[in-house]
Amino acid sequence: MLALAAPALVVLAAEPLYLLVDTAVVGNLGTVALGGLAVGGGLLAWAAALLNFLAYGTTARAARRAGAGDRAGAVAEGVQATWLALALGLAVLLLFQLLAGPLTRLLAGGDGPVAAAGESWLRVASLGAPLLLVSLAGNGWLRGVQELRRPMRYVLVGSSASLVLCPLLVHPVGLGLVGSAVANVAGQALTAALFVRAVLREDVSWRPRLAALRAQLVIGRDLLLRAAVLQVAFLIATGVVARAGTAELGAHQIAVQLFFFLALVLDAYAIAAQTLVGQALGAARPDAARDTARRVTLWGLGTGVVVAGVLLALRPLVLPLFTDDPAVLAQAAVAWWFLAGVQPLAGVVFALDGVLMGAGDVGYLRTVTIGAALVGFVPLSLAAVPLGWGLAGVWTGLTLFIALRLVGVLVRVAGDRWLHAPGTVAA
Repeated sequence: MLALAAPALVVLAAEPLYLLVDTAVVGNLGTVALGGLAVGGGLLAWAAALLNFLAYGTTARAARRAGAGDRAGAVAEGVQATWLALALGLAVLLLFQLLAGPLTRLLAGGDGPVAAAGESWLRVASLGAPLLLVSLAGNGWLRGVQELRRPMRYVLVGSSASLVLCPLLVHPVGLGLVGSAVANVAGQALTAALFVRAVLREDVSWRPRLAALRAQLVIGRDLLLRAAVLQVAFLIATGVVARAGTAELGAHQIAVQLFFFLALVLDAYAIAAQTLVGQALGAARPDAARDTARRVTLWGLGTGVVVAGVLLALRPLVLPLFTDDPAVLAQAAVAWWFLAGVQPLAGVVFALDGVLMGAGDVGYLRTVTIGAALVGFVPLSLAAVPLGWGLAGVWTGLTLFIALRLVGVLVRVAGDRWLHAPGTVAA
C-alpha cells in the first residue's frame, strides 16, 4: 500500500502545491489580485473536480481488468478515457471563453475589480482545460495497472515548469495575475504531452469505441453528480464569503487551498486502496479487499492526526507566507482552527472513499456526499452572513459535511454490499 501511496502522494500534491505557491505569489500583488485568483481559480477547480471521474472511474475499471489478467484491456480503458477527456475539455474551454465575465461577476457578488481580475485570469487559464483532463485520464489507467511512478515523473515535469514560470511571469516580466494563468497552462501542456506519449507506446487501438465510452460514462455519471454537488457547495461557500468582505475572501482562499492540498495528500491512501481493492475484486479475492479497507482506515486516521498537529504548530510561520495584510491574517486565523480540527476525520473519509470507488460502489458514495452537503455544508454556509457568523459559519458547515460523510462510509464498509457492487465490471 505504501509503495503505491508514496508516488500517488507526489502526483496528488504537485498541482495543489503549485496553487499554494501561486496563491503566495499573487497574494503579494494585493487583495484584489488574491480575490481574483480565488474567483477565477475556484471556477476552474470546480470544472476539474467535476470531471475527476476521468481519473477515478478509469482507475476502477482499469484495475478490475488488470486484476483479471487483461493488461491490454486496462490500457484500452485509458485510450477511451483520453478521447472522452479531449471532448469534455474542449466543452469546458468553450464554456469559460463565452461565460467568463458573467460567471466571475456572479461569484464575486457583482461587477468590480475582483470580478474583472478573476475574468482575466480565467480566460487564459481555461486554455489548459483539455490538457488537464487528458492528464487525469492518463493518471487513471496507469494507476489501474499499478504503474504510479510514471505519472509521478510526468506531473513533476509540468509542475516544476509552472513553479519556475509563475513568479517570473507575475513579477519580473510584469504580466501580473495573467502571468499566473500562463504558467499554469504551460505546465499542463508538458504533463499532458507525456501522458499521451505513454499511451501511444502501448500496443492498443486508438479507435474510439462507443460502447466503451458509454460504459465509462455509466460509472462517471454517479461520480459526476457527486462531484457536481460537492463543487456547487464549495462555490456557494466562496460566494457567501465574497459577500462578507474582501479580507474574508482572501482568508478563505488561503484556507480552502490548504484544505484542498491536504485533502489530496490524504487521498494518496485512497488511490492505493482503489487500485488494490479493484485488483483484488477483479481476481475474486474479497478478503484481500476488506483487509485493504482496514489498513487504509488506520493509515488515514494516523496521518490526519499528524497533519492537524503540524498545522497548529506552524500557523505563525505559514500564514505570513501568503499575505501581510493584517485583516486577511486575522480572518485566516479563525479558519485555521477548523482546518486543523477536521484533518483526522478527513483522513478516514478520503481513504474509505477510495475503497468504495475501487469496489465500484459509487452510487452509495454519491448519495452520502449529496446528503451531507445538503444537510450540513450548504445550509450553514448560506446562514453564515445573515446570522453574522462570517467565515466561522462557513467552516463549521464544512466540518459538519466531513463528519456526516464519515458516518456514512464507516457504516457501508462495515457491511458486505460494497464487495458485490457492479460499477466497474468491464463492458
